Amino acid sequence: MNIKPRERTAILQSLAAGVVPKIGLEHIQVGRKNELQALITDLMNIEDGGSSIRFVIGRFGSGKSFFLNLVRTVAIERKFVILQADITVDRRLYGSGGCSRALYTELIKNMSTRAKPEGGALSGLIEKFVLDVHNELKGTIDFDILENTIKKKLQPMLDLTHGVNLIRVLAKYVEGFSTNNDDLMNAATRWLRGEYGTKTEARQDLGVRDIIEDEHFYDMLKLWAKFVKLIGYSGLFVNLDELVVLSERLNNSAARTKNYEVILHILNDCLQGHVEGLGFCFAGTEDFLSDRKRGLFSYEALATRLADNPFSIQDMVDTKGPVIRLEPLSREDLVVLFERIINVHADGNLEKAIINQDGILKFMNFCEKRLGSEYFLTPRDAVQQFVGLLNVMEQNPDKDLTYFIKDDTKNIIFNKVDNVKPDGGKTDHDDLVNFKL
Repeated sequence: MNIKPRERTAILQSLAAGVVPKIGLEHIQVGRKNELQALITDLMNIEDGGSSIRFVIGRFGSGKSFFLNLVRTVAIERKFVILQADITVDRRLYGSGGCSRALYTELIKNMSTRAKPEGGALSGLIEKFVLDVHNELKGTIDFDILENTIKKKLQPMLDLTHGVNLIRVLAKYVEGFSTNNDDLMNAATRWLRGEYGTKTEARQDLGVRDIIEDEHFYDMLKLWAKFVKLIGYSGLFVNLDELVVLSERLNNSAARTKNYEVILHILNDCLQGHVEGLGFCFAGTEDFLSDRKRGLFSYEALATRLADNPFSIQDMVDTKGPVIRLEPLSREDLVVLFERIINVHADGNLEKAIINQDGILKFMNFCEKRLGSEYFLTPRDAVQQFVGLLNVMEQNPDKDLTYFIKDDTKNIIFNKVDNVKPDGGKTDHDDLVNFKL
């Protein structure tokens, strides 16, 4: 598979820094077959007018963010519109002072489609619809005709919160497009992004009486889901990462509860089929899910809905439920992952590879001896150091692998020393073990 220089740079730089690359994921993806298939099934359900919700749970560095980006890549190929953002203290599902609106704005900013896979797809999405309306009306600039035409096209949205306002704003965008009024188009885009702070300003610019506020966060997502389906996309899929912020950094229990109530509302709607063409994927740690004091399980209604299947034991994994746990990659998967990273590093030409498969095994054995098997439980740590090894070997071609991988354990001497009394007898602490470096 050919690797573009831009993809190679993005992949290696991201992995070396311990973050997930936004492009080229197909070059390094391994494992997670069952989990990915479960999400693909969700996407197919959304395409048929259904809805879905998933909670991707794993320890720090287990690959949650990578998995979300992988799902995003698959969804884009299936003609979905993707919204993706990280939860922070100032950007969360519920909060006063613009916190929820800030999360909504970030999601819209990161909107992705097949034409704009890296984000910033809002303008293209709106212009696609606007061009269709403009061509149908043959360039008319009568606002009432524009608004009525858009109402007919988007009739199902009128029953949703803010549906009337969104249609009016779209009509203003079409008017601005028809009259080459950039200010009007920019004002309409600003409203759609949730960037208006006062109703007065929005009324002056667009003639709408309402703006997008904190309490409209989920309503706007449902509205966008309906809109993208009506204009020909498969559906809307929302990825939210770092939900551990809600359990670990929100010290106010009332604030946590309010955020969990929003999650419960979304969960009920998706499971009961109250929304169409909309999917959610939340990523967090085990503590975020199961901590009875601060996590989702501290909210009893969520604890019962997200409880493990009692028949899912040992290797009997249930991927039908809303919770998907990311288990550590197997050693075999890690070997394949390292091979793919080497392939990326060598520009797809294995003849230029710095490390061969035998070198991969030496690296893994070295790490396991030095840090223990716990090292391989989080792919992030293993991958970060492996890329670092490749980089330093590339910059020092006169040094081979054995120069960098040394058995440090030989310098640590563990020995059992019998404590002996001056008279030759053993002390009372002869069961203790001493060690020295």
